[in-house]
Amino acid sequence: MKAIDYKKIAKDARIDILHMHARANSSHVGSSLSCVDLLIGLYFGVMKAGDRFILSKGHAASALYSVLAQKGVIKKSLLETYCGRDTCLGGHLSRGCVPGVEFSTGSLGHGLPAAAGMALAAKKDNLKHRVFVLLSDGECNEGSVWEAAMFASRHALDNLTAIVDYNKLQGFGSTGDVLNLEPFKAKWQAFGWQAREIDGHDFKKITTALSGAPFKKKSPSIIIAHTIKGKGVSFMENRLEWHYKSPNADQLAVALKELE
Repeated sequence: MKAIDYKKIAKDARIDILHMHARANSSHVGSSLSCVDLLIGLYFGVMKAGDRFILSKGHAASALYSVLAQKGVIKKSLLETYCGRDTCLGGHLSRGCVPGVEFSTGSLGHGLPAAAGMALAAKKDNLKHRVFVLLSDGECNEGSVWEAAMFASRHALDNLTAIVDYNKLQGFGSTGDVLNLEPFKAKWQAFGWQAREIDGHDFKKITTALSGAPFKKKSPSIIIAHTIKGKGVSFMENRLEWHYKSPNADQLAVALKELE
């Protein structure tokens, strides 16, 4: 079997993401560049037929669209319609519009509860598929996340794996300043989850962690992925303003040159 060239896939996906945001003049390019490696590791290295995925940080929709295009689930030409008139590729995800989108997201804090429900239903129906959900770190300010965390532990949902894109920045400041999450790993463990921390841009560590779930029988698993907002473009990395800014023509040219 031919080895998967994760770095090549990631480069192409980042190029697509940049083009989408520049063309649409839309927000959240930094958020998508932050989590795209996690999605690539999941879709190309771990998920099997029948597995479910929810992108709870729905504002990073362009990252998922780019990966679905790389996988051949949607046509790459469709990416040119991102955030356009009458498009199915909205700035947030809508179920029923795009193949591979299991749940509509955008309002934060909804993805983990839905994923926990899917995992419980699979358990009750004796189905073997797994459920994966990707959250943002700022999203973990939402109480519904922790309600779902308690629910998943109570029902021993070892078919559920959550991933947190821990890039340390959210809409209006650093996660530490807005509402400090630390000790983050210990919080999840206190809620009954098996937790691991990884470099969220190291494909070997991503695929190893995701493939190793569940980390313990009868326990849900959480992967805290330390990432860099705007990863791959030097002037976007760790810069808060790229949560909402989009690149202009000159910035796009510089970013594409860096990636190439």
